Amino acid sequence: NGVQQRRNSWQDGVWGTNCPIPPGRNFTYVLQVKDQIGSYFYFPSLAFHKAAGGFGGIKVASRSVIPVPFPPPAGDYTILAGDWFKQNHTDLKSILDSGHDLPSPDGLLINGRGSNGYKFTVDQGKTYRFRISNVGLTTSINFRIHGHKIVLVEVEGTHTLQNTYDSLDIHLGQSCSVLVTADQPEQDYYIVVSTRFTSQVLTTTSILHYSNSAGSVSGLPSGGPTTEIDWSLNQARSLRRNLSASGPRPNPQGSYHYGLINVTRTIRLANSAPIINGKQRYAVNSVSFIAADTPLKLADYFKIPGVFTLGSIPYNPTGGAAYLKTSVMAADFRGYVEVVFENLEEAVQSWHVDGHHFFVVGMARGQWLPASRLSYNLRDTISRCTVQVYPKSWTAVYMPLDNVGMWNIRSENWARQYLGQQFYFRVFSPAKSWSDEYPIPSNALLCGRALGH
Repeated sequence: NGVQQRRNSWQDGVWGTNCPIPPGRNFTYVLQVKDQIGSYFYFPSLAFHKAAGGFGGIKVASRSVIPVPFPPPAGDYTILAGDWFKQNHTDLKSILDSGHDLPSPDGLLINGRGSNGYKFTVDQGKTYRFRISNVGLTTSINFRIHGHKIVLVEVEGTHTLQNTYDSLDIHLGQSCSVLVTADQPEQDYYIVVSTRFTSQVLTTTSILHYSNSAGSVSGLPSGGPTTEIDWSLNQARSLRRNLSASGPRPNPQGSYHYGLINVTRTIRLANSAPIINGKQRYAVNSVSFIAADTPLKLADYFKIPGVFTLGSIPYNPTGGAAYLKTSVMAADFRGYVEVVFENLEEAVQSWHVDGHHFFVVGMARGQWLPASRLSYNLRDTISRCTVQVYPKSWTAVYMPLDNVGMWNIRSENWARQYLGQQFYFRVFSPAKSWSDEYPIPSNALLCGRALGH
């Protein structure tokens, strides 16, 4: 989630690009983490396997010759936090297949464990890096450490201005890094994760353990924000890129003047929750995605007809009745698009784009209008791969189409993704050069109508 697979959508690991790995078999992904640094995670993408776990963190370090805009931390910890359901993944999948939405989660986990089930040891006076990912299925979370400030330093590969927060909202699929200094009296403190925008607030904890601790945690975990949308919106707007810091290359992040590039197309994407054929579905621009019998990347490469049709999802909301379709949107290599995510529903949305990063230029309550561009941040916004859209709100991003391939755009709410709130973006180069895209790997699995090719 977030590894861009440059020129290499063959290794993206979703149904639109790869055949499933058969039971009892294995498959080796070969990838280069090119021009990226930062914090990401991996997970199984088929059926509802994500609910069974199987995820882990990915750390992409800067090259030793490129300076990082903070001193080396004394330790580097990964926190994988998210909601948890008592039912196993097959039961959850059956609920969705029967046409119903998932129930509310039963709890939260940190690194696979319940309250106080995990301990992070620190030395007093030293500073530590915590890489936090929301690996849940349906729920935004808030992260905080009792008695400590957290300093945001990185969001999905972008070095940020080092703002200090008491707590941080992390939406589905998002990752970030914070610095925490062990500057409090030597004892144990709660690390707290709680749900956001839920009627019942769920909370879980881990322990920040000082190595010379004289006492264990006591009392109740500190409370955090609950349903306040404007609080979260204002925090999201406060995230800024560090213009003078180097990114994955030895040049300042501010040297890419994203706000001065001419937009080649505006794409508006509206999510919805229609009932189709008597069952709950989710849609983008009135199209609810259904998987084809053959991965789209293979069908495109082998020119297999009848698997998908370019233009099977409109570039803008139609307001028409929702329908089922294997939806693929056409895009031109080296284009530069403005994508506006429009959320008319009452629940917060979280959107992810495979193979790309984008610049979050604006977000606000209400309806997006062309005049909304006057409020865009065209100088120092962050770039990332997963962004939230608040209820009855919009979020706008600028995205360079610099990666040829078949790429998944999806809701990170896994129930919504499973029931159709996704589509594929075919970024095409007519040159068909290996400098634009790698050839099909020698170990590529074939299935569906690609068998025999």
